[in-house]
Amino acid sequence: MKQTAGRLSGKRVLVTAAGRGIGRATALACAREGATVYATDLDANVLADLASDSISVATVDSTDETAVSAFARTAPTFDAVVHCVGIVQHGSVLDSNPADWQRAFNINVHSFYFLLRAVLPGMLEAGGGSITCISSVASSIMGIPNRASYGATKAAMIGLMKSVAADYVSKQIRCNAVCPGTI
Repeated sequence: MKQTAGRLSGKRVLVTAAGRGIGRATALACAREGATVYATDLDANVLADLASDSISVATVDSTDETAVSAFARTAPTFDAVVHCVGIVQHGSVLDSNPADWQRAFNINVHSFYFLLRAVLPGMLEAGGGSITCISSVASSIMGIPNRASYGATKAAMIGLMKSVAADYVSKQIRCNAVCPGTI
């Protein structure tokens, strides 16, 4: 990956779920714009070809609070974080058994909560930062048929994002959500 002197030169950016999809595209785009990128994913195999002078990779289970905290303790303070961890489950509320429901919340919501608790102290100490979570149009924005647990968890992410934004805006922390449709 060729790093250029772009809009993110000198910035340290963490991208979770960077092995595929939106996370991978985000990690590569940030590196192209000059950032030093820290790319994490649960699957080491999908990270292997991302490693470069501008992208460091680490296998981290984002649903494990201890693992997330340990990673954050060994990493530098991030200027920006893009949280891309997520799972899409299909089905109505009657199709979603309690185990599926809990799994969706663990992956989509708890991982974001764990990440916030791990990176916010460093950002506060550094005097600011930017946090973006990838939510979905299937959330508090609109209901989508057969996406009960997905829509509920993505709406919860938006609620958490708004709370963090309100709580830390005076501390120069920005927290936003991107809500794409099907990618």
